[in-house]
Amino acid sequence: MSKLHVYTGNGKGKTTAAMGLALRSAGHGSKVLVAQFMKKGNSGELKAFGVFDNVRVMTANPIKGFTSRLSPEDKSSARADQTAFAEEVASQIGLWQPETIILDELGIALALGMVDEDSAGKLIDKALSSGETVVTGRAVPEWLMEKADYLSRITAEKHPYATEKLPARKGVEW
Repeated sequence: MSKLHVYTGNGKGKTTAAMGLALRSAGHGSKVLVAQFMKKGNSGELKAFGVFDNVRVMTANPIKGFTSRLSPEDKSSARADQTAFAEEVASQIGLWQPETIILDELGIALALGMVDEDSAGKLIDKALSSGETVVTGRAVPEWLMEKADYLSRITAEKHPYATEKLPARKGVEW
């Protein structure tokens, strides 16, 4: 029986936890699909997954800039891209039937209105019909937290960006 994991909150480690679960699953020979919303797709973990024949990685078109600063036209285009990506991921799940599905940053895509609730709900249901499913992201909507079988809230106690303005570091934050 597949379960839904949700990793949310303002702390570092949501994607890291999801990728750890994906690695564990891949190491046991399961088929793993990692779908990444909103990000550039250049993180070390995505590169590392390339050595596994049983892991597929999909990345959405990255959003250029902060969504709050996008023009209405750019925001509409980004929303269309992210929603189309959700539909593409659902299709790939149906075709490939992975045992573990990571929907990285779907939570924040929902919170920012980049993917609508209906499309996200259909994607999550499709994923759960195939295998263990993880959704990450800040500000996950209440309905998704209620649907979760596992809910982890990652909180920020200390972070060098907040205290030292240290930018994200290759190999650590990405």
